[in-house]
Amino acid sequence: MKIVLLHSDFIEFEPREEAIEEAEKVVKEKKRVEEALVVFTTVEKGDSLELVEKAADNIIDVMNRVKAERVVIYPWAHLSSKLAPPDIALDLLKRLEEELKRREIEVVRAPFGWYKAFTISVKGHPLAELSRSITLEEAKEKPVKKGEKKHIIVTPDGLELDPEKCDLSQFNPEFRVLVEKEALKKELKGGEPIILEYLQRFGFEWEPYSDFGHMRMGPYASLIFDLAAEYSRIVAHSLGIPVFEVKGTAFFNLKVKPVREHAELYGDRLYVVRTDKGDMVLRYAACHQQFSLIKDWTISYKDLPFGAFEIADSYRYEQSGEAELCFRLRRFYMPDLHVFVKDEEEAKKWVFIIHDKIMNEMAKLGRNYELLVNLSSPQQYERYRDFIVELARKIGKPLLVAIYPPGINYYWTINIEYHILDRLNRPREVGTVQIDIGNAKRFGIKYMDKDGSEKYPVILHTAIIGSLERYIYALFDTALLKKKPMLPTWITPVQVRVIPVSKDYMKYAEKIADEISLRGFRVDIDDTDRPLGRKIVDAEREWVPYIIVVGEREAKENTITVRFRETGEQKALKLNELIARLEEETQGYPKRPYGILRFLSKRPGFLKYS
Repeated sequence: MKIVLLHSDFIEFEPREEAIEEAEKVVKEKKRVEEALVVFTTVEKGDSLELVEKAADNIIDVMNRVKAERVVIYPWAHLSSKLAPPDIALDLLKRLEEELKRREIEVVRAPFGWYKAFTISVKGHPLAELSRSITLEEAKEKPVKKGEKKHIIVTPDGLELDPEKCDLSQFNPEFRVLVEKEALKKELKGGEPIILEYLQRFGFEWEPYSDFGHMRMGPYASLIFDLAAEYSRIVAHSLGIPVFEVKGTAFFNLKVKPVREHAELYGDRLYVVRTDKGDMVLRYAACHQQFSLIKDWTISYKDLPFGAFEIADSYRYEQSGEAELCFRLRRFYMPDLHVFVKDEEEAKKWVFIIHDKIMNEMAKLGRNYELLVNLSSPQQYERYRDFIVELARKIGKPLLVAIYPPGINYYWTINIEYHILDRLNRPREVGTVQIDIGNAKRFGIKYMDKDGSEKYPVILHTAIIGSLERYIYALFDTALLKKKPMLPTWITPVQVRVIPVSKDYMKYAEKIADEISLRGFRVDIDDTDRPLGRKIVDAEREWVPYIIVVGEREAKENTITVRFRETGEQKALKLNELIARLEEETQGYPKRPYGILRFLSKRPGFLKYS
């Protein structure tokens, strides 16, 4: 906040023309104020209520020294090039006026957002012309101790345990690690993250020409990503309610009040880009776009509940040193689903439905989640306590609960994080669901209730399988926990590799590959002129779940010999038996028969693992 203080015999001003769309509504009339300290004031970007009291202190100090009789607050946008958004600037000017009046100072405030004609007569003494820059550091001369999150453990029996005092050995190892990291702030042992080697092997890499935390994906990685994206869509549409898919931009104007307010509530990891229209925040989920669209919809209570879904390219300004392939990124993709319901009670019911989906999706991978339940205040914890106990009973084990201190606004009331423990024994958040009771009103989203009244819906935020990158991280982490690493068949780039023992059996190999491909599966042929053992080793390096070897016996008997990666066994089968197995393993998952080259000899060097 910048101010220039002029001790004046008088000032006359008259609003002539609106300078901005957000100009204050006033009557155009000339006003004259005698014997005043005129305070030309510019509110800057980043200014907050914390500065108002300090600005008032400065004004009163000068007022007392020059013995002025009253104060005129005069909005003046020319003292800085970093102007605050108009609604914030006007609000802070009004708060400054109120603060001075509270201290029994006579105050006149000139209209905000107008071109004004003015005449001023400044007294000619040394203190008549002064300037001040009010900064956040000055406003914080007296340190304010912020409250800290309080952690408790809630058991299925409804007991509340202090993590620092209770015996953690009574809990399963995964939950114990979560408590030690989140509540007790213990350093994790860590270790060498070998997952990075395998992610890179399949084509997930950092983009060296970009910012920190931005990935690029080669052909295999891109195929895995697209399949995960399509699966996230299938999961979203499996909830049994209408789910409307939308698309939009990643840039949102911080001058728009609901956009800015939501950004301020979100936190400090915002990616901001300056454009010729002002500062734009890059979205950190699909919220802005979906809410901007849905506020224009005509919604009846009969339409609720419904969902809105987008696989949103999202941006969070994570610390560069914490960026991690497929896990902590500055640019990532969120399969963001918002479920709109009538009220908070209905929201709780839907949290349980979504919770079951989230738990089931991780169980499909053979993994289990530990839950961290965040409450935005102690009051919200009391409101949701029975709900939290019911959630603990539902999963049959304790939850870690984090209660945020009062006085901090969040757009959610309850936020449930779903953590797996990775190969290095680190809690890794993947799934999430939140209850939001504020953004419908903030963005103007309404529905017509059965009595004809307009109401604001409650919004659930969820990414059932997590961000696409984190879901892929979970897939690879799970693969590396197995005796022989492998991805689920549906998302493995090469599902079947056919290896003829010699070129004499190439036609039979092609016939087998054609039939597999026609059924929607990804199959290739190792037609290279190399030893059979080397071909099998390369297939193993690509985690191919089914390796078919064909030679004279198979061609004569119209059979195939299959090596099963999961068990290491080798069997002679009819082709339809293998196809039936593939169908069973991929049921409910997306199919994409293309994305790989049929013949290994035709592959460019960067796709060869020899």
